[in-house]
Amino acid sequence: MFRDPDGYPPLTPPWGTLNAIDLNKGEIRWQIPLGEYPELVAKGIKDTGSDNYGGPVVTASGLLFIGATNFDKKFRAFDKLTGKLLWETVLPAAGNATPSIYEIHGRQYVVIVCGGGKNGAASGGSIVAFALPEK
Repeated sequence: MFRDPDGYPPLTPPWGTLNAIDLNKGEIRWQIPLGEYPELVAKGIKDTGSDNYGGPVVTASGLLFIGATNFDKKFRAFDKLTGKLLWETVLPAAGNATPSIYEIHGRQYVVIVCGGGKNGAASGGSIVAFALPEK
């Protein structure tokens, strides 16, 4: 990977984005930076985006879940129509995988594998599941 002397991508941020595309119109509906470098956030530098490995899933109710961010290890939920961040948590290692959604006895769950290990990020070996609120 091509990096500057400080180890960051040598171009203007964002260095990673999440994009919603309206396939009927062939247009980008919204686009937001996805991921951060914790050491830059500590210096007040936010919304840089970061390396992303993995895709999103969308629930029938319009929640978009994605891990994918390599260095901040966050798992996030967005409103699929607006891109508004609704929830986030830090995982044991980067969730460099596409999450899965499943249902047991009428309750929905989202699960992600936390393996990390890309481009110098810490490795892990966890599978984390979250229960969605009951209707």
